[in-house]
Amino acid sequence: FSVPCSAILSSYLLGERLNLLGKLGCLLSLVGSTVMVIHAPEDEEVTTLEEMTSKLKEPGFLAYAAILLALCLLLIFYLAPRYGQSNILVYLTICSVIGAFSVSSVKGLGIAIKGFFAGQPVLQHPLTWILVITLVASITTQINYLNKSLDIFNTSLVFPIYYVLFTTIVITTSIILFKEWVTMTVVDIIGTVCGFLTIILGVFLLHAFKDLDVSLGNLPQVLQNEQPVPVTRDDKNILIEVDNSSIAPEDKPKVFMLYS
Repeated sequence: FSVPCSAILSSYLLGERLNLLGKLGCLLSLVGSTVMVIHAPEDEEVTTLEEMTSKLKEPGFLAYAAILLALCLLLIFYLAPRYGQSNILVYLTICSVIGAFSVSSVKGLGIAIKGFFAGQPVLQHPLTWILVITLVASITTQINYLNKSLDIFNTSLVFPIYYVLFTTIVITTSIILFKEWVTMTVVDIIGTVCGFLTIILGVFLLHAFKDLDVSLGNLPQVLQNEQPVPVTRDDKNILIEVDNSSIAPEDKPKVFMLYS
């Protein structure tokens, strides 16, 4: 609900424009999210911190985490100072990439909390404190750059784009870390992909046509007011037409020839 709620609230509270196509984009985002939830993969059963540690130590995830960390550092120290004020994707990509670490940390801490209430010595496990530090650092970074993006760009654009980028990173992280897609059927895979593409289409409608004044009230008028593009002709063509006609039309410029 973050996409339609942020767009609608920013329209009423901040005075930002939300036209008919923007509302349609919000609706498509909800429909796509619903389809994704219906066909989402089941969570793999990871019940202990030892199992979570083995997942985090797998070479595939370590390589993936290293790539994300390098990309995040590149964005923060090189691209953000140069293009962050003009390109909406810079700050939001930082938030989305960091989101992979926050989601993994939340998953591990959820296991630790369950183990704590079950009487397991989770506070003595080093992974618990590593996950806490990672979660605090990632959430702080996300809030920082998300607020920077909201200070510069339109709220109804920030949240939809952030939602798409963040969801992409989360899905990729789940595939690599938990291998949740291994047990999915072909129908569920197609449904998940179609739902995600529907979300992207909704975000495109929000972003691409945000400046158009389109509503249910003026939609017929907008469609009827389309005028053909006038053809520009040079003086030679006009002169030939005037010379070949006995009477020049009133809406055409008259050409006078002076002889000395």
